[in-house]
Amino acid sequence: MADNTRVLLVEDEPAIVELVRYSLREAGWDIRSADTVGAAWDSITHARPDLVLLDWMLPDQSGLRLLSRLRGDRDFQDIPVIMLTAKSMEEDKIAGLDTGADDYITKPFSPRELLARSRALLRRKLPHLAEAPLRAGGVVLDPGSCTVTVDGQPIEIGHAEFKLLKFLMAHRERVFSRAQLLDKLWGDHAVIEERTVDVHVLRLRKALKSADGLIRTVRSVGYMLSEK
Repeated sequence: MADNTRVLLVEDEPAIVELVRYSLREAGWDIRSADTVGAAWDSITHARPDLVLLDWMLPDQSGLRLLSRLRGDRDFQDIPVIMLTAKSMEEDKIAGLDTGADDYITKPFSPRELLARSRALLRRKLPHLAEAPLRAGGVVLDPGSCTVTVDGQPIEIGHAEFKLLKFLMAHRERVFSRAQLLDKLWGDHAVIEERTVDVHVLRLRKALKSADGLIRTVRSVGYMLSEK
């Protein structure tokens, strides 16, 4: 992950702020903090972060209010957010995820787990921070510009199909079941039927046009990308 990754920690407990700062600075990330929703919003509008670590209970408003505001703002709605909270009831987790959180970590948490899950989320949501263009046959996928070309010509491709293509190109010659693809691309929290993967594969093949043969169906197992 790039050393200039910007993280905003929204937390009012000084001990946790210091713990997270220490843990994430070890990764070389730029860590900023805010102890209220108001201060967090000012920080976000001043310098857009790559990741927000958001406490549920804050002095001025609930962290869910900030999350809802982020998801409703066209300029900030795609910022990855991990909720940090002492709330462990299932309904509370569901409320956070329904509001738009990408992940959820309950206090007390392991700093190593926080770093690992932050990295995993950033790889999934912001691959341009970590990866160079991927190539397979005549297909080139550029994570930085979110573009795909086939034999040098740009193609139109949907967001879900882009994610699917990127994952398969990064793991070429490996077969993945529909359940594995759902887990890898949409996470454990996604309520999506496995047959939805078939729809995205169909759309991906259509978008790839002459290169559609790269996406192979392995009967009774799933899908893979192969140049063989």
